[in-house]
Amino acid sequence: MSATYLNALGVVCALGAGKAAVAETLFAGDTGGLHAEAGWIPGHAPPLGAVRATLPAIPAPLAPPRDNRCNRLLLAAAREIETDVRAVIARYGSERIGVVLGTSTGGIEEATRGLAARRQDGAWPADYRYAHQELAGPAEFLAEWLELAGPCYAISTACTAGARALASAQRLLQAGLCDAVICGGVDTLARLPLNGFHALGAMDPARCNPFSRERRGINIGEAAALFLMTREHGTVQLLGAGASSDAHHMSSPDPEGRGAIAAMRHALAEARLDAAQIDYLNLHGTATAHNDAMEAAAVTAVFPRGVPCSSTKPLTGHTLAAAGALEAAFCWLSLHDGRLPPQRWDGLADPGLPALHFVEAGARLPSAKPRRLMSSSFAFGGNNACLILGDAA
Repeated sequence: MSATYLNALGVVCALGAGKAAVAETLFAGDTGGLHAEAGWIPGHAPPLGAVRATLPAIPAPLAPPRDNRCNRLLLAAAREIETDVRAVIARYGSERIGVVLGTSTGGIEEATRGLAARRQDGAWPADYRYAHQELAGPAEFLAEWLELAGPCYAISTACTAGARALASAQRLLQAGLCDAVICGGVDTLARLPLNGFHALGAMDPARCNPFSRERRGINIGEAAALFLMTREHGTVQLLGAGASSDAHHMSSPDPEGRGAIAAMRHALAEARLDAAQIDYLNLHGTATAHNDAMEAAAVTAVFPRGVPCSSTKPLTGHTLAAAGALEAAFCWLSLHDGRLPPQRWDGLADPGLPALHFVEAGARLPSAKPRRLMSSSFAFGGNNACLILGDAA
């Protein structure tokens, strides 16, 4: 198979807007991006990872049908890599550039407000657009803005969608269907998923606490993370991708972690690596009782000698379909910077879980190259995905 490279990154999340701002807060382990937010869940104000940066306006020719917060987040990330994207369009032609995005919310918050207004007033508001709630909308918006004519689609597999978008983009390149693919994930804060997770009793009223015996659930965030993936040699390579679907339960993971183990081992096999060659693992680490227990068991099975690891969700919140792409972006930043994201928790290990080797503040990757980093994502329905990024040979 031909090698694929992640040659540009645009990112916006609760840690900041742009690679430099995100890296600064990420490696400092800054949890200040999560704030108590009222108005989303009646009677509650949970910590949420909202993006506070000013977002760009949707270009006039594409608004109002494409004007929603999801697309504005996406545009903020896309602007950061626009020069690189325009260069590959000029080099290969618009029909050879693809777009693959993971999303689950899209413009559903705007659609929810429209439905509420219709229920109250008996008529659709003037700014309601059905297209906001179509899951392909963000990918179509990006293709329209850049005037692309290559493959364009969205993946919606809940919390693995961003990671699966990168794996799908890699297949497009390896099949010769594209010469470059803009890929990643985007999701926004929205009432529907927030109230759904609250109804499940899965949300922590304080900052989430992955792998602690005191953990009480997740925090939710929003983000956009976009890569420009090509076959052109670059500094960061997508070495391997693995996926599985164990279908154990509608919302709970297989407690033995069989699907998670399969995805991680598949990624290692595709990368032709042994587990001992992985220098860091970005955990899914949602701080829910079942996910953390399953993940700790799976990591111990795949890495019997241990591996430096951390969950970055106390810094960003769980960004849902964007999470797999965002956390791959954190690995990309580590490869460029050398520092690792620390584990932010209370340090009260759950005696019922296998002990993991959590990254402490100030930890760095080995200086000798090549270095390889893994990122895992696990979703509802037993859907699992794993990516391995590394220094290019």
